[in-house]
Amino acid sequence: MTDLAAYGSLFLAAFLAATLVPAQSESVLTGLILAGGQPVAALVAVASLGNILGSVLNWLIGRGIERFRTRQWFPASQAQLERAQARYQRFGYWSLLLAWVPIIGDPLTLVAGIMREPLWRFVILVSIGKVGRYAVLAAGVGVFR
Repeated sequence: MTDLAAYGSLFLAAFLAATLVPAQSESVLTGLILAGGQPVAALVAVASLGNILGSVLNWLIGRGIERFRTRQWFPASQAQLERAQARYQRFGYWSLLLAWVPIIGDPLTLVAGIMREPLWRFVILVSIGKVGRYAVLAAGVGVFR
């Protein structure tokens, strides 16, 4: 696999994994690390960038979702949105450090957009968690390599 294809597939997998689309990037990163064709730091950087940008897309969707809240096709009820917003207010913006956690992380980034979390703080906190997760994964794979 060429470097461009490897980095491109990793970026796409990481981007999609951070959105509400069910996808997984850890296996792609692990496979590329084990293949040994690219520097591990570059792979972690590409995966992190893709995952962070996918979370920013969720944040943007959250920012604009209010105007569709009353539509019949809207996937969440008023009560579900209010519960999510109440949880976000309860735990605050520090909860964004958990944006990497499966199942809760993607909706959390969407709710952060609904709650009008400032983008600068959102990106910093989400980045800490996501870069940390990929770095720990890469270190673990490196130990068993």
